[in-house]
Amino acid sequence: MRWIRFETNGRAAYGIVDGDMVGEVKGDPFAGYEQTPTRHRLSAVKLLVPVEPRTFYCAGLNYAEHVIEAARKRGQEPNLPKAADIGYRANNALIAHGEPIVIPQDATERTQYEGELVAVIGKQAKNLSEANALSCVLGWTIGNDFSERVWQAGDRTLWRAKNTDTFKPMGPWIETDFDLAAAHTIIRVNGEEKIRFKTDHMLFGPAAFISRMSQYLTLYPGDVAWMGTAGAPENVKHGDVIDIEITGIGTLTNPVRRAGM
Repeated sequence: MRWIRFETNGRAAYGIVDGDMVGEVKGDPFAGYEQTPTRHRLSAVKLLVPVEPRTFYCAGLNYAEHVIEAARKRGQEPNLPKAADIGYRANNALIAHGEPIVIPQDATERTQYEGELVAVIGKQAKNLSEANALSCVLGWTIGNDFSERVWQAGDRTLWRAKNTDTFKPMGPWIETDFDLAAAHTIIRVNGEEKIRFKTDHMLFGPAAFISRMSQYLTLYPGDVAWMGTAGAPENVKHGDVIDIEITGIGTLTNPVRRAGM
């Protein structure tokens, strides 16, 4: 099942995608829903961020290649994480499929994409084992952990580098039928493929993260956990278009703009 959150005639609703049509529902996939007779063409509705999370978790440093490349750029030996450690991002940075990433005027040229698998929590959970950790997952979507690298290196926290308004595209929808083992993540800029990797080649998979998180944190419906990225991203600039495809889910597309241009 493919869930979208969309806007039409000035109001927001959830719907279920069926080919090129959307069946509107009353309610949502988290608290319960009823199907309605209202249908829309998918091309005629405005896609919204598929969920507004109560808590926005982000794994980071979860692919060996990304950790090694980041250490190389700093002239350091790579230090691979020993456990599934989670961090946080800010809801203010979220934007939907198709909306522009806006780079502030005072940002440097070192602005880069990071294509990530996103787990969407569907029900409240605590103290899960790895064996049953995915039982709380409603489905999966795609995130772009857009980053300003000079700020990332220089700020005491990641408040600007990761959480500037528009720096967290997520979407285009939530896919409930997803085969992680078969998936690849492909990142393209202006149609040119830049990075491709097997999505499940993580240091710690979603089950490991969700299980460990749930020992300390109560997970709630609508929470999201971004699972990190692989590869060595390149700088992007005003006018570029970033596509992040995860096979079995779809493609998240966002243009890049620099403020004032």
